[in-house]
Amino acid sequence: MATRRAPARTSRGSARTVIAQLDWRRPQPAPIVLVSGPEDVCAERAISAVRDYLRAEDPSLEVSDIRADDYESGTLLGLTSPSLFGEPRLVRVGGVEKASDAFLTEALSYLEHPQDGATVVLRHTGATVRGKKLLDAVRAGAGGGVEVPCAAIKRDGDRHDFAAGEFAAAKKKIEPAALRALVSAFTGELNELAAACQQLIADAPGSITAQTVERYYGGRVETSAFTVADTAIAGRYGDALIALRHALASGADPVPLVAAVAMKLRTMARVAGKRGSSAAIAADTGMKDWQVDRARRDLNGWNESSLGRAIQAAARADADVKGASRDAVFALERMITVIATRRPFGG
Repeated sequence: MATRRAPARTSRGSARTVIAQLDWRRPQPAPIVLVSGPEDVCAERAISAVRDYLRAEDPSLEVSDIRADDYESGTLLGLTSPSLFGEPRLVRVGGVEKASDAFLTEALSYLEHPQDGATVVLRHTGATVRGKKLLDAVRAGAGGGVEVPCAAIKRDGDRHDFAAGEFAAAKKKIEPAALRALVSAFTGELNELAAACQQLIADAPGSITAQTVERYYGGRVETSAFTVADTAIAGRYGDALIALRHALASGADPVPLVAAVAMKLRTMARVAGKRGSSAAIAADTGMKDWQVDRARRDLNGWNESSLGRAIQAAARADADVKGASRDAVFALERMITVIATRRPFGG
């Protein structure tokens, strides 16, 4: 069966072909599939989706993996050439950003005459400019390919969208508060957040609530940090001190604790005083609608003076826990006191 080709498009005012750019959650096969960008989690999902698509069309799909940086001449053509029974072929090529001269030469030649029934996936992380001529050729339409960009996911809003997409793809309901708590709990590598999402999808019955997330991941430092921040900003002084002591007893590092508080205060400051719809404010500030809504709720009971004091307290605590003070615990408690009581320390 011939591999399906996604449509290419032509730049306005130019004869230069620009290949289709596909969402990594919904890629489609083509003779050449360029999976580009540094986010390995998204790239792995895209490559798996291409394989599953082809296998659903024909279970006899032959799958081969090769490395562009450890390449033996003739391998690409040998793996893509039709077999006796004409099974479709999928060749996944890793390490294109470190490709050998031999691979680049043969890959450029292959683009001129791609094999019928074969899909070649090129994985390039963008870590180097190695292979630029090959990438430019693919993007210009050689070989009839498509590109699946996998940009880095680092911003809080992007991580929130990623996690929401995981549950939407699995048709699993998760409450907004639960989603926020989950994203807050995994602020490190994206693969950890992805694994947590998949665990909840597989194991948690019914709709996922904030209590579900707390039951699974309540022991994580990041979750404790945001619990401290939420209770302090809400003005629940006693609960905030208890949460702080629990976090420290669980091994939380004071630095990310302060960072969690400071991040929420900065978000509140960006929204404070702004009028208009959440969507309009989000567009103006570069935030997400849900972040604006949350900041507006957090601002209840705050004014310009109390918010300014809180931000100053967080800045002082940040310096203290990074070495300006010998007593990091006292620095944290002083910050929490200023924030939760919304008064100067000792006032």
